[in-house]
Amino acid sequence: MIEFGHGTHTGLRRTRNEDTYYADAGLGLFLVVDGMGGHRHGEVASATARDGVVAQVTAGQSLVDAVQRVNEALIARSSGQAAARPMGTTIAAVRMTGRRYEAAWVGDSRIYHWDGALRRLSHDHSIVEALVEAGELTEAQARIHPQRSVLTQALGITAPDQLHIGLARGELAPGARLLLCTDGLTDEVDDNRIAEIVARSDIAAQECVDHLLLEALAGSARDNITAILLRVAA
Repeated sequence: MIEFGHGTHTGLRRTRNEDTYYADAGLGLFLVVDGMGGHRHGEVASATARDGVVAQVTAGQSLVDAVQRVNEALIARSSGQAAARPMGTTIAAVRMTGRRYEAAWVGDSRIYHWDGALRRLSHDHSIVEALVEAGELTEAQARIHPQRSVLTQALGITAPDQLHIGLARGELAPGARLLLCTDGLTDEVDDNRIAEIVARSDIAAQECVDHLLLEALAGSARDNITAILLRVAA
């Protein structure tokens, strides 16, 4: 049995929430989407991506094919309108079949796996992440780098033939968890504190998500904050 909690918050600095999410145990589909700040209609882009992936998966498409088609649809929508900049969004999505999962992502919204310890399944499509992987920045330096929000991949921005969708597959053991979240959480709360909250078994998954949002709001909460936690019964 999969238990899940979910939530989103505008944060303390923004006037609207360009994040959105979807959580459906029946379909086995969970996703968080972050409309890109500074791009036109970020909230429209995120909602379009959410609805598009849900529709495609419901119609029988694979998660990767659904994300690819949404990227094409967003680009087509932008090209049909006069605009200085296109609509852009990140996505982090999980499809569950029993205890098996398929995870896909584009951008810097993240997917974590917890099974006694927290590890990141996803890798950020960002300039700063590339510098960390090249050994030019530490994780601590990356967290405060002025270009930490500059993406190298985003739906609606990256051309279809250049889109690289991150993909991971696996099976969740009893008691294991998956966390999907936007950078509004990870910019405010470090992985050690996230692990402490996600590891809690004395409270429901929904309460864990509530604690994650409160932890982010206890900081500067400069961005919108969204999280979904999936937990397999022990």
